[in-house]
Formats: sequence, C-alpha cells, structure tokens
Amino acid sequence: MGISTISSRSFNQQVSAAKKLAEEGPVYITDRGEPAHVLMTFEEYKKLTGTRRNIQDALAMPGVADIDFDPQRVNTDFRDVDFS
Repeated sequence: MGISTISSRSFNQQVSAAKKLAEEGPVYITDRGEPAHVLMTFEEYKKLTGTRRNIQDALAMPGVADIDFDPQRVNTDFRDVDFS
C-alpha cells in the first residue's frame, strides 16, 4: 500500500485518476505544497475508524426510501418444551 500525493489543482482536473490511486493507498491532496486532505476508499476509512454500519445508520441514509426491502418472515409459533 503506497501513499500518493497530488495537488488540489490536479485533483480537481483528474478526480477519476485520484480515485484509482486511492485504491492502492491514501492520496494526500496538497494546497500550496502543504498536505490539506486525504482521499481513501470507504473500506479503508471504516478499517481506520472502526466504523460499523448499524440498522439505524443505514435507515438514515439519503435515498433509503428507494431501496426495496422485503425481509423473510420469522415463524413465531412457539411450542412448549418437555424437560422431563
């Protein structure tokens, strides 16, 4: 995993290339020669932060109303257990 560095001007002109670089490792984006931002994949971000998506976060995402969701039904017919 390598670290790449690009200027903010190059980033603005070549976003796709920067995203491809981020597949290989973090991309430092500089302003006036100084690191200002870091571009990385979302998977790497989750590993770094230990972030796990829970159902509440997933339901709060924009556009979630457009997702079809048809969960399987769970059988709730419980029977008594004979412990004798």
